Amino acid sequence: MSRKIWVFDTTLRDGEQVPGAKLNLYEKVEIAQQLKKLGVDIIEAGFPASSQGDFEAVKAVAQKVGNTNDIIITALARAVQADIDSVYQAVKYAENPMIHMVLGTSDIHVEKKFNKSKDQILQIGVDAVKYAKTLMPQVQYSTEDASRSEFEYLWHTIESVMKAGATMINVPDTVGFAEPEEFGAMIYKLNDRMKNLDPDVLLSVHCHNDLGMATANTLAAVKNGADKVECTINGIGERAGNAALEEVVMALKTRSSIYNVSTQINTKEIMKTSRLVSSFMGLDVQVNKAITGDNAFAHSSGIHQDGLLKSRDAYEIVHPEDVGLDDMELILTARSGRHAVRNALEKLGFTHMKPEEFEGIFAGFLTLADMKKEVYDHDLYVIVESYHEKHDKENVTNYSDHFFEFEDLQVVSNSSFPSASVKIRKGEEVFKSSAVGTGPIDALYSAIAEITKIQVKLIGYDISSVSRGKDALGKVKITIAYEGENYIAKAADTDILKASALAYMNAINSVIVAKIKGTSAQKLTVNI
Repeated sequence: MSRKIWVFDTTLRDGEQVPGAKLNLYEKVEIAQQLKKLGVDIIEAGFPASSQGDFEAVKAVAQKVGNTNDIIITALARAVQADIDSVYQAVKYAENPMIHMVLGTSDIHVEKKFNKSKDQILQIGVDAVKYAKTLMPQVQYSTEDASRSEFEYLWHTIESVMKAGATMINVPDTVGFAEPEEFGAMIYKLNDRMKNLDPDVLLSVHCHNDLGMATANTLAAVKNGADKVECTINGIGERAGNAALEEVVMALKTRSSIYNVSTQINTKEIMKTSRLVSSFMGLDVQVNKAITGDNAFAHSSGIHQDGLLKSRDAYEIVHPEDVGLDDMELILTARSGRHAVRNALEKLGFTHMKPEEFEGIFAGFLTLADMKKEVYDHDLYVIVESYHEKHDKENVTNYSDHFFEFEDLQVVSNSSFPSASVKIRKGEEVFKSSAVGTGPIDALYSAIAEITKIQVKLIGYDISSVSRGKDALGKVKITIAYEGENYIAKAADTDILKASALAYMNAINSVIVAKIKGTSAQKLTVNI
């Protein structure tokens, strides 16, 4: 039987320390509810002594999320009575509450931060634990900056607070200084001594990512006996962030033969949790981020796409379905090979292509891909139509008549009357429309919606820079909902308003593709 690893999520405390990522009470409760669905064992809901607002948010999480015994709700305190009282008053409403306190153990913290002797700091910690134990049975003690501490003093501190009643000992790599082999060796020694002293006390680690080794250090600790890992969703947190929950959990699951441990995390909730945190905190996940990045399960290389279509195991060690995604994504670009393009065409219903005809379509694809960078399904329909017009005029299907093509725009942005005018083509027809809105993007999308007549709900709009200088490219990614399905589309341009319009057009055309595939499947299965 594999050993259980407890998962302690500190997204709502350490994660919220990212500048600009402050959450209100409602957002904290919503994220906490999702963390509970995800299956974390412990939620650190905040730092109640920091403000009345955070106190109320922690209290609300304790009441609304901690109302069952299967999850522990905690919050952070410094090793002072006022902080401990604040945590107690906030988390006591939970069925399974815990007080978490932190005090430094490194020479830098003891001598320079606190300006006290080691013996004085040790006594402060012991007294704080004894006081917290009069309030609650579960108390976690964190030895801040443990990875830069003198080992015997670190151990003496841990031994003393365990004897004072601490039920969990957390060993932080507070500034991301540790190296996996070194950190693992330290955890091994601490685990051995702790289990001999009291095997019921859990040994935990909390790793930061200043040198990019937070996940590696956390996994090294698990290998060497750590019972609990402290993480955040998407790896957010102070400075360079924390160990990413999704990376640690999926590494333990994917390489289970190496670690021989298990968590109670429902991995199918990972993407939903990641997107909720990203949305509420306004922090984009880097596209190449492991597990939760946009490109984590997207493949554009022709060699990779060919291998994946032959066997997913060729380039996929984690299946997207395992973390809550529908499927892998094959991005059609100029680097895509014939196998990927043929596969995309077959999914659209073009299943009987002669070799010379496919080669002609593939040549058209490469021409468009060089111009557009990324080719969508609606583009494939137009490529097929273009090929027919040149080589088989009797069997031309006017696919382009179904899709919208953006032509021009004019946007007026001001505080009182934002407005937009657009010109859009559909087949041979050109449409014009104008609209006002709460802002320039709202006006722009309202004008486009007036032409397309497709009622969608905009549920996500993200803009980012992909280059620098006066000719910088702005990339826009939007998510729309139509009849219960979500459609995601992207576009890039030096004009961010044009990029916004193009992204919306790509999303609308994706809806049209879905409608064509759903209602005209037999019609689309054609010989070409």
